[in-house]
Amino acid sequence: MPNRNSVSISSISSMSSSKHDQEKQAEEQEMLQVKLPSSSSMDLPSPVSAQPPKATPTAAKYKLSSAVVIPIWIALSSAVIIYNNYLYNTLNFKFPVFLVTWHLGFAAIGTRILQRTTNLLDGVKDVHMTKEMFVRSILPIGLLFSGSLIFSNTAYLYLSVSYIQMLKAFVPVAILLISWTFRIQEPNKKLGIIVVMISTGVALASQGEMRFNMIGFLVQAAGVAFEASRLVMIQILLHNLKMDPLVSLHYYAPVCAIINLFFLPFTEGLAPFYELQKLGIFVLISNASVAFLLNVAAVFLVGVGSGLILTLAGVFKDILLITGSVIIFGSEITPLQVFGYSIALGGLVLFKTSGGK
Repeated sequence: MPNRNSVSISSISSMSSSKHDQEKQAEEQEMLQVKLPSSSSMDLPSPVSAQPPKATPTAAKYKLSSAVVIPIWIALSSAVIIYNNYLYNTLNFKFPVFLVTWHLGFAAIGTRILQRTTNLLDGVKDVHMTKEMFVRSILPIGLLFSGSLIFSNTAYLYLSVSYIQMLKAFVPVAILLISWTFRIQEPNKKLGIIVVMISTGVALASQGEMRFNMIGFLVQAAGVAFEASRLVMIQILLHNLKMDPLVSLHYYAPVCAIINLFFLPFTEGLAPFYELQKLGIFVLISNASVAFLLNVAAVFLVGVGSGLILTLAGVFKDILLITGSVIIFGSEITPLQVFGYSIALGGLVLFKTSGGK
């Protein structure tokens, strides 16, 4: 006659094992969901969090509303791009690798100062960084981040600010294509429509570009590919972490700065150092400070509005930036580009509001 206790223990063990398997499958399904964070700005430098926190007390603690934070973020985000373009094409400082390295080095120091003097980087305490996590996750994502920043900034040497912003709209399409290629996400009708909308819009914008440059187009395309790959890798490798833009910058800035320093002798050599005296210390520090303040503003931005509000703010920022490019730098925009970019923006809004599903 079988022992009832042994049967009971066996049943409990079986149920526990089954429950464990179900939880493991659910975790794997969640890991494979690729989403473009709604708060990402893709400007220099603006690392996107692995999974933005559902709520952040930062804005509430400092009693800042969306009416204050969003305009500041828009102004800083536009200022970074316009300032960089001014350095490259007006001051003729054509060294994007050096400038990116300088920004990242400045950010690495800045985040560590803020960590010791403010509570803006308290999220670092929640990230249990190990050597294995650094090698398998932070380092490869850092390589992609460096590539994204370098190629995106090099594009300003060949293309107008307005056209580059139009090409950046293709990032969601690149994310979806990568996800489909590696079967991270299954294609569906809605995503197919989004891909067609954005691709058609960017193609029309390119067709209407009066100062099209193939080298610049290919460089920016490489930047888009690196950025999309980085976002996908973040979702796969860091799906269980919640890092806001400043915490993310805290980990990636020193890694990317060292990576860029390795490539600097082979790309620009000592030439940028000879030009520093002509550029001036004020320009260097103010330029890096604006880029760093953008990341600080992004921390407040995450908690002040819904995904739709942040998406619309990003669209408004892009439109404002393109308009500013026309006024400040004399960029020429054709009606075909306006029509094409409007279609791409429609697809971009649809993608972000649908969560990339």
